[in-house]
Amino acid sequence: MDALGIDGVGVSFDGVPAVDGVTLGVAPGEVLGILGPSGSGKSTLLRAVAGLERLGSGSVSWHGDDITALAVHRRGFALMFQDGQLFPHRTVAQNIAYPLRITRASGQAERVVDLLDLVGLPGFGERRVTELSGGEQQRVALARSLAGKPRLLLLDEPLSSLDRELRERLAGDLRRILVATGTTAVFVTHDQDEAFAVSDRVAVMMRGRLEQVGTPAEVWRRPVNAAVARFLGYTTVLDPDRARLVVPEATGAIALRAAAVVVTDDASVRGTLVSSTPAVDGARVRVLLDGIGEVDGVAGPRHPLVVGSAVGVRFDPAGIAVLP
Repeated sequence: MDALGIDGVGVSFDGVPAVDGVTLGVAPGEVLGILGPSGSGKSTLLRAVAGLERLGSGSVSWHGDDITALAVHRRGFALMFQDGQLFPHRTVAQNIAYPLRITRASGQAERVVDLLDLVGLPGFGERRVTELSGGEQQRVALARSLAGKPRLLLLDEPLSSLDRELRERLAGDLRRILVATGTTAVFVTHDQDEAFAVSDRVAVMMRGRLEQVGTPAEVWRRPVNAAVARFLGYTTVLDPDRARLVVPEATGAIALRAAAVVVTDDASVRGTLVSSTPAVDGARVRVLLDGIGEVDGVAGPRHPLVVGSAVGVRFDPAGIAVLP
C-alpha cells in the first residue's frame, strides 16, 4: 500500500484550475519529485497535500486513511520552503530543536547533535543563523524539518535560491540524507537536474495536470508528448513523416536534443548552415535539412563554420526520443 495517496485532487482559484484531477501514490520511504515549469500547479499540489489549500475535488490519504479534512498540525508532515524560514535571532541548535520543544520530546540535545552530523554541520550548534552561508542555512532547515521524524517531508523548491554549483552539490547530499533516514518525501522543483538527482520517481506537471510519471531515466529518455519533451530540453519535434528521415523505423513523432544533431564532414545527410553561436565546447548551430526543415545542433571546436555553406550532419541516437 502507498504511504501517501493523492486521488483526483483538484484545486481552483477564482474558478481557474491550478491543480486538475491529479492522482499519484508515494510508497513508504520513496522520494517523489514533482517537476514542472512555473505555473504548472506543482507547489499548489504540495500545499494541498500539507493541508494548506482547500481541495475542490478528490482526496488525500495516508496509508489508506482519508486525511483530507485533517488539520495541518495533526497530519505529522513537515514542510521545507525555498528560503528555509529559520529564526535569525536563534542559534543553529535552537532552530533545529524548535519542533522538539513544541512536542516536549526527550533527548533534544542528543537529537540536535545527531542531525548536525547527518547534514554535514558538526559543531555548528552555537552559531547564529546569520553567520551561515546560504547552503549551510538550507542544511539547518533540512535538519529542523527532520528533527521531529515526520511521517512525510514536503520540500518546496528548497535549493532554488542557491547558485548552480551549490545546488548540484546539495542535491546529492539531500538524496543521501533522505535515503539514510528512510524518509518518505515529496520534492517540488522546476529544475530537471535537481529532480533527477534527488528522486526515485519523477512526476511531470504542466498546466495543472499530471503529464508523466516514471523513473528519472524513463522520463529523460522517453517523454510522453511534445510538450514534456520540449520542457525537458528536446529542441526539435518532428512529425512521423519527417521523423522517418532521421529514424527510418519510426512509426510516430520523434524529439531531438541539440546534441543529437552533430555537424561533421563525413556524413551522408547534407544541409545548409543557417546560424552559428560560439560555445565553450564548439558551437551551437541551426541547420536547414532537406525534407526536415531547420533543426538545432552542435559542432566541435575544430569544425570550420560558414553561415550559408553546405554541411554534413549525423544523428546521435542518445539524444533522440521516439514519442508515443
